[in-house]
Amino acid sequence: MVVVSGRSSRHVMAICDHLITDLKAEGLSGARVEGMETGDWVLIDTGDIIIHVFRPEIREFYNIEKMWAAPDVEEGTVLH
Repeated sequence: MVVVSGRSSRHVMAICDHLITDLKAEGLSGARVEGMETGDWVLIDTGDIIIHVFRPEIREFYNIEKMWAAPDVEEGTVLH
């Protein structure tokens, strides 16, 4: 998973346009793309790689990095 920020909706869409073009050039033309209409949060799913491109405010609001982070474990704690 890759998480990226653009400075504005226009910047997010430009980043995604370039990524999609580069993915197609590498033979990954079947990528699914969602969110290009607004440019707030665009998801590009290639099957093996998922790319999230956010405006900063939207990235902060959803905070998906925290959702996917490993839990804090105190020293000496045994996980089952």
